Amino acid sequence: MAKKSKKQQSGGTPATVALTAAGMTYTVHAYDHDPSHPSYGEEAAEAMGVSPDRVFKTLVADVDGTLTVAVVPVAGQLDLKALAAAVGGKRAAMADPALAERTTGYVRGGISPLGQRKKLPTVLDASAAAHATICVSAGRRGLEVELAPEDLQKLTEAALAPIGR
Repeated sequence: MAKKSKKQQSGGTPATVALTAAGMTYTVHAYDHDPSHPSYGEEAAEAMGVSPDRVFKTLVADVDGTLTVAVVPVAGQLDLKALAAAVGGKRAAMADPALAERTTGYVRGGISPLGQRKKLPTVLDASAAAHATICVSAGRRGLEVELAPEDLQKLTEAALAPIGR
């Protein structure tokens, strides 16, 4: 079952609360966030000693006027055209960071695909299926959650598509 610290037992983040409520198995990894690090995702991979191919970043894009969540490995980039195609759209662009924060309820660098304030269409990069577990933000900088990609897909109702490059 889930490994929880004392803080998570008393509530945790919306992401860990959602995982617990759904009965999902997960592990929380906490590390000291360095504000001077140039990449939130790469920092997480380094701090946890996990391959960047298994650490996924959560990005919010605007696809034809609809905010859409893309979950891709930190080792790569989001292919906006592939994201648009995955949700049946024509055009995608990165969302305004302030709008992404307001809509998800999380701060940039800590946006989790789980427990968002407003449920958004979500696409998980197909490469996630190659791993037994992946790591995504648990809802704040310096906190990651490790879970099976199938569980993430199920809980977020994500489409699985090749959206990373």
